[in-house]
Amino acid sequence: MSGAGRRARTVVLVSGGGSNLQAIIDRNAGGALGLELAGVLSDRPGVRALERAAAAGIPSMVVDFAEAGTREAFAQRLAVALDGLQPDIVVLAGFMRILAHDLVNRYLGRMLNVHPSLLPLYPGLDTYRRALAAGDAWHGSTVHFVTPDLDGGPAIVQYRVRIRTGDTADTLRERVQRGEHRVYPDAIGWLAKGRLGWRDSRAWLDGRPLAAPLQVDEPDGP
Repeated sequence: MSGAGRRARTVVLVSGGGSNLQAIIDRNAGGALGLELAGVLSDRPGVRALERAAAAGIPSMVVDFAEAGTREAFAQRLAVALDGLQPDIVVLAGFMRILAHDLVNRYLGRMLNVHPSLLPLYPGLDTYRRALAAGDAWHGSTVHFVTPDLDGGPAIVQYRVRIRTGDTADTLRERVQRGEHRVYPDAIGWLAKGRLGWRDSRAWLDGRPLAAPLQVDEPDGP
């Protein structure tokens, strides 16, 4: 996506603590991922992610969902703010709003999300609790292209953790997020450098369609 000597303009959408944002910032130090971090947009004021952006010198903006009053008004304001930054890539990093279909379609193939489950299992919320309640052997996160179908876009890479006896939603979340901080920046970098692409409604990596997402398993140990 980025040409010779040019880094991909990347905007990150956030709602909370911003740990994935921080992982992207850290991994992109010196432009290692091929990104120009052009902006951070939050749907809530005062969140930790905005502090992380400020500390890294990344411009940020709040498009306050509560202040907008309606979903339609928020969608309009978000679209104006995002389009104004002219991103090559849009990254959802803990962004907790469902995006309008027209906005998603405008950035189809250039918008990524990480979802805390092994999709297609458990789209939506409370994935850790749902996996534990089901007695699953594995849980994890999936990096995928964003499409109008909620958590339904083509999967690129999954980080898997084996569920242990005594795991809680909190311990599982901590382990899964450690893996997210590894595989999400990887995938964003692949997109920025042209290794990852979108074609025929599928994810392609290094010139070949992905029949299934790549899998990375948690290392053995504590």
